[in-house]
Amino acid sequence: MKLGVVGLPNVGKSTLFNAITHAGAMAANFPFCTIEPNVGIVAVPDERLDKLAALYNSKKIVPATIEFVDIAGLVRGASHGEGLGNKFLSHIREVDAIVHVVRCFEDANVTHVEDTVDPVRDIGIINLELILSDIEAVEKRLDKAKSMFKTGDKKYHVEAELLQRIYDCLAAEKPVRSLEFSEDEQEYVKGLFLLTSKPVIYAANIAEADIETGENSPLVAKVKQFAADENAETLVICAKAEEEISELPEDEQAEFLEALGLKESGLKRLVKASYKLLGLMSFLTAGEPETRAWTIKIGTKAPQAAGKIHSDFERGFIRAEVVNYKILLECGSLAAAREKGKVRSEGKDYVMQDGDVVLFRFNV
Repeated sequence: MKLGVVGLPNVGKSTLFNAITHAGAMAANFPFCTIEPNVGIVAVPDERLDKLAALYNSKKIVPATIEFVDIAGLVRGASHGEGLGNKFLSHIREVDAIVHVVRCFEDANVTHVEDTVDPVRDIGIINLELILSDIEAVEKRLDKAKSMFKTGDKKYHVEAELLQRIYDCLAAEKPVRSLEFSEDEQEYVKGLFLLTSKPVIYAANIAEADIETGENSPLVAKVKQFAADENAETLVICAKAEEEISELPEDEQAEFLEALGLKESGLKRLVKASYKLLGLMSFLTAGEPETRAWTIKIGTKAPQAAGKIHSDFERGFIRAEVVNYKILLECGSLAAAREKGKVRSEGKDYVMQDGDVVLFRFNV
């Protein structure tokens, strides 16, 4: 999974990126301190792996990972090259989802490129630039499809109709993700790599002083309402506090979180929101060599899940031996789980569940 962190300059993007990746991206109080996108690979926090590894005496733990890309601050006119414009936009085309950081705090010491703090206006600026960039891309495809009408191939008429529908949506200043598509149309739209077709999490960045009351602040309320209207996710987070937490030794992080009145780190909450947004979950494999988490789409069947490990597993799939993670721990071992009849033998139509511990049988 690849997430792009975007927003106006000086809204806390790089600070949040530092917190969740420990990558030390440069953060400064002036626009465009991020020139090239900073990239960080982050292990998905999953306490199940440690417990399974202890059960199997695993030599290695391999968590699922998320790639975060910190994309430089966008400004008005980015779609036409303002700021560093199109260079930034090209990086967003490569991500699976967007984390749109929005400033929801007042601070006279931190400049704002629009001079005042207004999260909905700020969201609108970024979204409009993404829409304008998409319009340009769709226009080119639409013109090409129309030029192919003379071949008499009906597929170009179908393509042009779909592109026209997308264009009309964008011209009305609405993101492509607000449209509904059939499965075939979804595959086509996916191949367009449109910026506004990507799902979004709005990260409402609040001040440290507002951590206890931030969920109820008027600025955050505006972001939540905006996100709800377009079926997007909202995550209220204090990037500065998260950065301070990330710099502490692991055994002290829980104490600091508790002192701030937080149950989980921003990374854990962001991962959960991202998985929910993209419809993802994890199944687990365990043994003495390694315990590992594998990320798949919710609704994936056993053979396709096996294919995540190796294509031969899917091609020669025979069956999946499955036990629920919690039940396996309660039983104390796989052998004990088998004796109690808790290990199931599942075939090709089995739909994988989050937390399944699986052994795939295959033959090629």
